Amino acid sequence: MTGPPARLPYRIEDLAHRSRTTVRTIRAYQDKGLLPRPERRGRANLYSDIHLTRLHQIAHLLDRGYTLASIKELLDAWDTGRGLGGVLGLVTEVEGPWTDEEPARITRTELEARFGGAPDEDAVAEAVELGVLEPVDGAPDIFLVPSPQELSVAAELHAAGVPLSAISGHLRELRGQVEHIAARFLEFTTEYVFARYLDDPTRRTDAHAAEAASLVRRLRPLAQQTVDAELARAMRVFAIQQLRTRLGAEDPPEPPGRTGSVDLPTETITAVENLVGRAHTSAFIALAAEREIRARALDELASSNRSRSELDESP
Repeated sequence: MTGPPARLPYRIEDLAHRSRTTVRTIRAYQDKGLLPRPERRGRANLYSDIHLTRLHQIAHLLDRGYTLASIKELLDAWDTGRGLGGVLGLVTEVEGPWTDEEPARITRTELEARFGGAPDEDAVAEAVELGVLEPVDGAPDIFLVPSPQELSVAAELHAAGVPLSAISGHLRELRGQVEHIAARFLEFTTEYVFARYLDDPTRRTDAHAAEAASLVRRLRPLAQQTVDAELARAMRVFAIQQLRTRLGAEDPPEPPGRTGSVDLPTETITAVENLVGRAHTSAFIALAAEREIRARALDELASSNRSRSELDESP
């Protein structure tokens, strides 16, 4: 394991003090294999700056929501004499903001003014639950707005006559669909780009981790650019269709390549992936559904024919 050169050795009490943890925690980390064993000198166990750095790394990952089990997997995978600086940089890159938008703050008075001037505690509670607003500790009349653009869209829709409850319901539905898109994009890029860094032990070095972090920075805007382009295309197609339908135009054209999403049990998706591979999962499910529809249509035709035959044969 590499790290900064060891300086004066620490006793476990000194290490606990410097790392702002406890002796009990340090011993628990050792038992779980998260910390290397100390150096034994006579009757004393001595620790170095390497142990101190590792404790800081563990605390850093815990603060980011990683469990001890996942931290151990991470350390085992990357700590083979090559250090953790690169992979921690990759973690920081992935967990950083994925937008240039800056959060803002808004007072309750300003919020009420933007949404008609009348207080609506139910709507505020719904916005907090959705994460559109975040309470500020010690300031009950101030909220953090992670995405001012999202709040502005809600204000514009409300000003146009859309009820707040409808806006919240639409956001919930939209969020589920967007999360599905994000998951598919990440599966796609992981399979074709990042798998070589994650699955190949020879690529678990600081240099390769830095290379992967650079790729994250390059690929980060691609998902949004793709969604923006496809959303613009779909909005145009469906807006034309809606307009023609509302104006009574005959035979409004069907949108080309219309697709939709449907929630399937995780067990079903996993079984299909094991059968045909992840790249063919969507096509397999679509073909299976189409085959079922055709089979039912054939059954219906056969049933109709039998019914007619029975009528013809009745006295």
